[in-house]
Amino acid sequence: MAPGAFRSTIGSCDVEELWLVRHGESVGNIAATAAEAARAEMIELASRDADVPLSETGAEQSRALSAALHGGAISPQVAWLSPYLRAQQTFALSMEDAPAVEQVLTDERLRDRELGILDLLTRWGVAARHPEEAVRRARLGKYYHRPPGGESWADVALRLRSFLHDALDADARVGLVVAHDAVVMLLMALLTGMDEKRLMEFASANTVLNASVTRLRFDGEQWRLIDFSDVSHLEQLGAAVTVHPGSPDVRPE
Repeated sequence: MAPGAFRSTIGSCDVEELWLVRHGESVGNIAATAAEAARAEMIELASRDADVPLSETGAEQSRALSAALHGGAISPQVAWLSPYLRAQQTFALSMEDAPAVEQVLTDERLRDRELGILDLLTRWGVAARHPEEAVRRARLGKYYHRPPGGESWADVALRLRSFLHDALDADARVGLVVAHDAVVMLLMALLTGMDEKRLMEFASANTVLNASVTRLRFDGEQWRLIDFSDVSHLEQLGAAVTVHPGSPDVRPE
């Protein structure tokens, strides 16, 4: 087993494959990308993060996702969903014309990273309104920087360790997680044993695309990454591939 790789404390894993899906494009993704491009301080979004819905493109992506989840020789028997609306909609749309998943569970530990006082601020807004946080972020690094009232990546990893402890002993060969980009990235890192340095290098070079599928397989001793952020199902069905990175660094370029 790779150093630091996740092992269930209950024993060997019953789940043999874990498929990690990022939700389809949301109206929040569009608003955040537009605000960053305009160097605006605030992201114009009326609803709270938990209630942000999919965009029209996100709905199309989610329907195309069905081909990736149900078009092969095996399909998930259990699904765990973030409680946030965009993740719930992604799963529901992917299941419209597909066989039912035997067990579907909503788990609050799969929610998106909470940003606290930096919520709805672009990197330009953080620099203007909370410059001290830009300094702290530069000193602590992305993994350990916790905005007041929010979470660091390490905080999210902690709750995901708790989730994996429960999930990997489910009575299923293939498990599905539908959640958010940071959740996908951190689950992959926890399972494969990436330390902070390796994870940050990987994250800087790779983006979890909307409605993408990341697949990991347990070989009896360790988890191996099979596919990362696969969007071939979108390309095959003519759905748009959208690149909306998660919360940006807090320092303007």
